[in-house]
Amino acid sequence: MTRVRIDMFASLDGYASTTGGTADNPMGEDWGRLTAAYAATRTFHERVLGDTTGAGTTGIDDSHAAAHFDGIGAEIMGAAMFGLHAFPDDPDWKGWWGDQPPFGTPVYVLTHTAPRPPIPMQGGTTFHFRDTTVEDVLAEATEAAGGSDVRVGGGVSTARAFLRAGLVDHLHVMIAPILLGRGTRLWDDLRGLEHTHKVTTEVAESGTIHVTFTR
Repeated sequence: MTRVRIDMFASLDGYASTTGGTADNPMGEDWGRLTAAYAATRTFHERVLGDTTGAGTTGIDDSHAAAHFDGIGAEIMGAAMFGLHAFPDDPDWKGWWGDQPPFGTPVYVLTHTAPRPPIPMQGGTTFHFRDTTVEDVLAEATEAAGGSDVRVGGGVSTARAFLRAGLVDHLHVMIAPILLGRGTRLWDDLRGLEHTHKVTTEVAESGTIHVTFTR
């Protein structure tokens, strides 16, 4: 049975995105601090950086990082995560991830800009662009996943839209032990999520708190 899954980062004060983004630093000034534990894992080194030397941490953070990639058949993301807002006039823009993105599945990009043709990439990723509702894009992604799970990759606005619509079966949040005081908050308008989902927590060696909501 296909599940809808989200993995997010947040600070102790609930911010899941940062400010000060530029074309050279699209995720903002504090993104490195927010994602430091994940970026240090062996899984990140292997799956994102292509590093096969065995570098990276192997504890609780790495276990959750590995689970992030397990059993995914399709991905959904917002236009900002793909980079359409940063490069709106570049028809050749293919995302931040180089010639072989780390997805390996169909990826559906939600956007209100002019339609773009699909972009096939190395490693099994094909980007599809859709101007539609979260329900409709989820139906298409679910069919494409072929019984595997659908991951809503972000950014935070897209993830929150799926959460508010009650479409998420599994939400995992890596809460970094930092205070940001700025950015976009994850939890606003999600009151009562603990009543519809079972909540578990786990503290990693890095001090990161892994909070999981499972329906």
